[in-house]
Amino acid sequence: MTRTTPRSSTPVPGSRRATHDTPSRRMRRTLRKHGLLLAGGAAVVAIAGGALTVTQPALGEALGVPSASATPGLSGTELDRAQAAATITSARAVLQDANEKTDTGRLEQRIASLADYSSLSGSALTERIASTVDTTQDVAQASADQDHDDARAAAERRAAAQRASDRAAAAKAAAEQAAAERAAAEAQAQANTPAGAKSVAASMASSRYGWGADQFQCLDSLWTKESGWDYRAVNPNGGATGIPQALPGSKMASVGADWQTNVSTQVAWGLQYIKGSYGTPCSAWSHSQAVNWY
Repeated sequence: MTRTTPRSSTPVPGSRRATHDTPSRRMRRTLRKHGLLLAGGAAVVAIAGGALTVTQPALGEALGVPSASATPGLSGTELDRAQAAATITSARAVLQDANEKTDTGRLEQRIASLADYSSLSGSALTERIASTVDTTQDVAQASADQDHDDARAAAERRAAAQRASDRAAAAKAAAEQAAAERAAAEAQAQANTPAGAKSVAASMASSRYGWGADQFQCLDSLWTKESGWDYRAVNPNGGATGIPQALPGSKMASVGADWQTNVSTQVAWGLQYIKGSYGTPCSAWSHSQAVNWY
């Protein structure tokens, strides 16, 4: 029986896997894992369509990714420290732009832990870089989420203010309408008195037909005899209705549907009837005196 030695997952020094497990490759894996944008004076590292791009030439050359132009590459500790500097610059940019409600304490600690990167090297430096990258991304995401929440809350406040404004405007309009209706009702009530009816009739007779005071005297005598200027008057003998004693009263609907309650409607119909049938109030009054009706 052939004895097989178990394969170890630990990289053997000098093996191809160990060769590929370098600080620069570990950083590239970290950047690809998080898709992080590192922005600042030292470098910009971004993932776009699965491709890693670096605009700081030396760091791009060292990482083996596209860069703005060719330049001598970095390696080993120099590369690690260049990565640390880029990470600090990017973290500080995120820190500066973070929403004021975002907790940035851990990121500040991570930045501080990298501050002495020039005296660090190897796995300790790589670990600090990776943890700072992680925390930077967390803070950037938390800040973006908070910005979104703030914008939504502001929009909700604006909407609530608009609703309150609309309600206030509607309440004001309703109050104004109610006041106008009360004023109209009061004016109508005043007009529906005998004195108010006479005032409406004198004004309408003058403005519509050119009848002066002499004609109004005849009109006053005529309608005082017919109804006493009472818009609710109804003749018990024949059913003639209103100030002009229209028979039937529904004839006055030709002027307005409110003929039963509105003095102006009754007066307008009555003057129109007098004009069409007798020409003037005085002629109508003469006829009434002669035959006891008009």
